[in-house]
Amino acid sequence: MEEVTRVWRCRHHRFAIGARPLVLGIVNATPDSFSDGGTYDPVEHALTIVADGADLLDIGGESTRPGSQSVPIDEEIRRTIPVIKELVKRTSTPISIDTSKPEVARRALDAGVVIINDVTGLRDPAMMRLAKDTGAGLVVMHMQGTPATMQANPQYGDVVREVSDYLRERFRDLVAFGIDPESISPDPGIGFGKTVEQNLQLLANLDRICVGELAHRPLTLGVSRKGFISKALGRSGSADPIPNRLAGSLALACFGMANGAANILRVHDVRETADAANLHGALRGCVRGPS
Repeated sequence: MEEVTRVWRCRHHRFAIGARPLVLGIVNATPDSFSDGGTYDPVEHALTIVADGADLLDIGGESTRPGSQSVPIDEEIRRTIPVIKELVKRTSTPISIDTSKPEVARRALDAGVVIINDVTGLRDPAMMRLAKDTGAGLVVMHMQGTPATMQANPQYGDVVREVSDYLRERFRDLVAFGIDPESISPDPGIGFGKTVEQNLQLLANLDRICVGELAHRPLTLGVSRKGFISKALGRSGSADPIPNRLAGSLALACFGMANGAANILRVHDVRETADAANLHGALRGCVRGPS
């Protein structure tokens, strides 16, 4: 398979993503994340995963686990902005803000963030204006419903086609609004308003997501520690300890990399994923076409 280098512009950063994907390390500044909320100091954790190989940091102050409720803007700002300001002092690693609130994103960008990761796909016109004015990198995700309702009864005719159509439509709308197309990374939203079978269908057909206008855009893949992994393996999600999902998370990341359809990996387990990404890049560098 011929390697395609995809450019992702994030304010003053320009990432050229080829055989090795970028590792986007998750830093939850929340007390109620499904995975690790409230169990560590977010600044120290961020610095640890930078040392473990994170290329980027994704700071979130509001849980988007199934059934979660939105938190007030002031509270989300209180959780995230001091963390961002401290990290900007202590590391040069580019930082993303995981939020769907324009005011939170604006404060984060003022503090030094270069990427907006919005699970609502920048549906808020104020977020679109902010993205246009600042040149921020964007992760534009698909989600059916809201975090509070998304797993109630997700319905699709053809989940792969519908997710791809949605992401291409959002891309067209954002570009027509004046946003730099090279700033956009689509995200199929694994686990957001999808059943286990729908998630597996998307993962098995990732190469069908970035087609048409998205053919050369870097795809963000977030499967890390998600509950559907336990269910797909025949284990109870509630009874199966989250660390048991590491092997499944890595298997899915490697499958996406092998298909050339996972360019940015959003993960909790940075060291293990960075090792996998580095070996994948090394192996792809060894592949030679016919002489």
